[in-house]
Amino acid sequence: MSRRKTERQLNLVICLLATRRFLTAREIRSTVAGYDEAESDAAFKRMFERDKRELRDSGIPIETGGGDIWSDEEGYRISRADYELPEIELKADEAAVLGLAARAWRNAALGEAAANAVLKLRAAGVPVDADAAPGITPVLSTDEPAFLPMWQAVRDRRPVEFDYRKPGEGEEAARRRLEPWGVVNVRGHWYVAGYDRDRGARRVFRLGRIVGAVKVMASGPDVEVPEGADVRSMVRAHRADPERTARLRVRADSGHELRRGALRIVPGAHRPDRPRWDRVDFPYTDVAQLVGAVARFGDRAVIEAPEEAREAMVAHLSAVADRVPEPEEAAEPGDGDGPAPEGRRGAASAEQLRRLLMLVPYALSHDVRVPDVAAHFGLSERQVLKDLSLLWMCGLPGYTPGDLIEVDLEAAEATGEIIIGNADTLAQPLRLTADEAATLIVGVDLLGELPGVADSDALKRVGEKLRAAAGPPVAGGGARAAGADSAGFEASPKAQAAEAGAQRHAVDRLADSVGIRIELSDEVREMQRRCDAALRAGQLVHLRYLSGYVDEVTERDVDPMRLVVDEGHTFLEGWCRLREDVRLFRLDRVLDLTVLPVAARIPPQARRRDLRSGVLQLSADDARVTLELEASERWVTEEYVCSSVRELADGRLRVTLRTPAPAWACRLALRLGPRARVVAPVELAGRVRDDARRALAAYLADE
Repeated sequence: MSRRKTERQLNLVICLLATRRFLTAREIRSTVAGYDEAESDAAFKRMFERDKRELRDSGIPIETGGGDIWSDEEGYRISRADYELPEIELKADEAAVLGLAARAWRNAALGEAAANAVLKLRAAGVPVDADAAPGITPVLSTDEPAFLPMWQAVRDRRPVEFDYRKPGEGEEAARRRLEPWGVVNVRGHWYVAGYDRDRGARRVFRLGRIVGAVKVMASGPDVEVPEGADVRSMVRAHRADPERTARLRVRADSGHELRRGALRIVPGAHRPDRPRWDRVDFPYTDVAQLVGAVARFGDRAVIEAPEEAREAMVAHLSAVADRVPEPEEAAEPGDGDGPAPEGRRGAASAEQLRRLLMLVPYALSHDVRVPDVAAHFGLSERQVLKDLSLLWMCGLPGYTPGDLIEVDLEAAEATGEIIIGNADTLAQPLRLTADEAATLIVGVDLLGELPGVADSDALKRVGEKLRAAAGPPVAGGGARAAGADSAGFEASPKAQAAEAGAQRHAVDRLADSVGIRIELSDEVREMQRRCDAALRAGQLVHLRYLSGYVDEVTERDVDPMRLVVDEGHTFLEGWCRLREDVRLFRLDRVLDLTVLPVAARIPPQARRRDLRSGVLQLSADDARVTLELEASERWVTEEYVCSSVRELADGRLRVTLRTPAPAWACRLALRLGPRARVVAPVELAGRVRDDARRALAAYLADE
């Protein structure tokens, strides 16, 4: 069935491209091969409507207009001006930039759109180099279910409705009605900004806090973005800045994350008979946030002032210290069974149709063989031969030898030579859709945050060329997208030009409404620069590194392999000589970085990590920790990868996390305090209680 469907849809594309006038559904049924399988008028109508929808979803611009001047019956055609990809030429540095831009979306929700864009460009002979600049890997994550519908709403200028739970609130999620102006990624989190109809004001919402499905409103006027509205600035201003300062006592060689965020550190007096304690001035926004930040360090950090924070800490620790661990409960079915399966891609027939529409123009314009085509499009040679055999069955209505596409299958199978004839109708590759063009443009914007690429003039040039290649041309654009004028005739050239310009503007608007901002300190950006220099020169680097799992600093010699930008953070991937394995080092946890005058030596067994599931690499040996959370601590499911999340009564949650360091889970439980309970393992629950008791003793001793 899939093969016959692909043949029918390809024949329909060829027919509508070849006609100069609009063909009615009756004419299409009687002339296009494949529709004779419909046993009734109703069956044909369902089949034809489904084909039109799927072709349009693939970016094929089927127009509707007057099919018959003697009746009101609609007709259909495909304007070549709207269908064909304009000529685009890339220099070597531009091809490298474009490959990186597409690579950023590889494992994200719009990864397929970016991949299709690259394939269309390759079909036109554009040398998109997806493997260029191997020292840099940008990664965009779009795990939030709300991302795709919100992207589509911004693209189509439609208002949305959704349920939203504010951070720290335990009550039910509130219904919000929003006119979305754009989506922005800041430090790895996606936000939508726009006009809140119920509040009558501009608002910003974090996509990870949207509960349930986003409803995109199909009726009503289009969303109008006010002149001068800056979505990126709205999101940046949305985050509160610290307003107060606490005085802490922190034990030497401990509390490293507190020290990194400190306003001032005063070293304590050294005494040979006891540990040294330093005075730390630490900024905070509210008392609860301060208590959580300090509590995770147990008895190695103590709040000295203000008094209200000390009292809050005593109550926090007392609730944990008095809790008796309960017998371990059985794990939930599926807890920790690994990452969720990847989303289903499009139907096989739709994928094959897109491949054929790219294979033909590429083969006609290049002297290539089966292995060349397979390598160029990332296919197997068997799949290329299978596609060629299907192509051989398609052509113009009439389907005589002079109408069918000519393919020398014997030559392809015997020598790999590809000989295609009588295929001028499909000689030009398909134009980029709005989604495809916008993903690449947004990916180019992301590259502006990467060392070694940000200052490249190629970024600007590629962005301009992508915008020019997207959307119908200004002249000769054909009839309206959903038809011609109300009388059924083609729109005037002036109207066609206006509509073509509007569609190109839609691509520009969508790309400009999606922002990526990686907010890094000057110190981290300087480390990026040094890492990039070490990669280019092939030199060893020495790190003083603060572990993300335990409160300790280690010295590492690392042979750099590449830089990775993911979730708003930059990582150095390299061969760690201390651990004798490939490791990822987050640059904002690097306390000091020195490029050594020593050549890097990456061993043959070193392999780059597969980042399809993200930077966090889970292992079968990881400990599984189950927590029961109050509704106010739902942020845990947003900040950390949970292998299981289950809703309980009163808005509570039961979550399972996997970690190679149970000590990290203990610190998390101390941070959460009375608003969380360790369900399993019971040994960890006992350890959390003991740590809380030791930390509490420091406060009671000061009284």
